[in-house]
Amino acid sequence: MRAVAFETHGGLEVLKLMDLPTPKPHGDEVLVQVKACALNHLDIWVRRGLGVTIPMPHIGGCEVTGIVAELGPLAKDSGLTVGQKVMIAPGLLPVKPSVWTARGDDNIDPTYVKHGMQTQGGFAEYSVARACDVLPISDTWSFAEWASVPLTMLTAWNMLHTLAKLQPGETVLIMGAASGVGVAGVQIAKLAQARIIAVAGSADKLAKTKELGADHLINYKEQDVAKEVKKITGGQGVDVVFEHVGAALWQHAMRSMAIGGRLVTCGATTGPKVEIDLRFFFSRQYQLLGCHMGSRADLLRCLDLVERKLLVPVVDKTYPLEETRAAQERLETMSVVGKVVVTV
Repeated sequence: MRAVAFETHGGLEVLKLMDLPTPKPHGDEVLVQVKACALNHLDIWVRRGLGVTIPMPHIGGCEVTGIVAELGPLAKDSGLTVGQKVMIAPGLLPVKPSVWTARGDDNIDPTYVKHGMQTQGGFAEYSVARACDVLPISDTWSFAEWASVPLTMLTAWNMLHTLAKLQPGETVLIMGAASGVGVAGVQIAKLAQARIIAVAGSADKLAKTKELGADHLINYKEQDVAKEVKKITGGQGVDVVFEHVGAALWQHAMRSMAIGGRLVTCGATTGPKVEIDLRFFFSRQYQLLGCHMGSRADLLRCLDLVERKLLVPVVDKTYPLEETRAAQERLETMSVVGKVVVTV
């Protein structure tokens, strides 16, 4: 099969179009003929090297949609059928039950695996996963649109609902609001009847967030984010900060919170090292919450909302498989609005 993979960690130059063996589904596995695979910054970090052992040559890509091509012998009673439209869940359920999975927190189980990281992913003609991690999809959206949904919608839902417990009428500041997880956050916050302040770096990006439901817009390249937030909120600050940018805007995020505010973060795109002044942290009773994807229950909830068009996929641009390197390059420039998707 054709696949874009790398044999050593490094820059974009390590990505190569290869001819690799088509995987064979064993046991309860399902072979999926890939139609689309969305990109995430995770793909860039895995390619550069995270200090995690991964199979080589390695195929990235964790948001996969396609068609069931073959069922392993133990997957024939799974309810899935050859030719059915499906997606592979970006987070794979732990193999063994644990205290985390028992309470519905499968995403923080120490054995939790991301498709396309510890396993071979979707930048290829075929990808394989266990039947429990292969989910049916409908004709409501295209393969590329469905591929742009699972990881970012799931993460944003976990951030705003499960962790920050966003309430109607509260004000949420969404950093990087035009990114994949950002556009998901805007929509989920809107659905929760919150007031949304969107932060992005261009007029075009901010216009898209306005279209999706943002109430106030801040261009961080031209405006002081924290000062603008104080103007918008009458000096109070926001109830929730939705953060994934990292070092570049961290201090603005901290200065934008109201007393008792919650900051929830899922990433560090511009760098992981930040500073916290503990005097303000405890005296203003801030809460700092870390988010690692989300549970399978949350994913199914998000997919239902997308099916009902209460949440919508946002595709920035599609590239053919052969141009996966160009797709990752576009993501690295941070010029996208929504999701970059590779089609096969």
